[in-house]
Amino acid sequence: MLILEFAKWTLIAFGIFFICVGGIMLIRPKTARKTLRKAGSTNFINYTEISLRMIPAIALIIFSDYSKYPEFFKLVGWFMLISSFVLYFVPRKSHHHFSNKCADILKPIYFQFISPFSIIIGIMIIKSVICNT
Repeated sequence: MLILEFAKWTLIAFGIFFICVGGIMLIRPKTARKTLRKAGSTNFINYTEISLRMIPAIALIIFSDYSKYPEFFKLVGWFMLISSFVLYFVPRKSHHHFSNKCADILKPIYFQFISPFSIIIGIMIIKSVICNT
């Protein structure tokens, strides 16, 4: 049961993270774009980013049966986990090049347009965890 409780609080923190990122994209879109450009820029950033995204991925899988949307949680969790493992084998420079191309395409105004989706996703994650416990 301790692992289930840890997964629950990890997902609540993950939801809060989405809400905060949405706020940053809305209020400070240039900061969000600058942060995107850093993805894969150093070995430390690259492998820390990949490893950290595995934590909520595993939490989604563990907590899926207790969530409001078990199939969705399991699907997203496995997608995040498998894609993280794949990213370990993608050359860091390729990852960094891709993030820079994305940052070139995503002008600051686009970050502001998509920010509500991040906030809604964060709220939905928290609601899906809290409403069924």
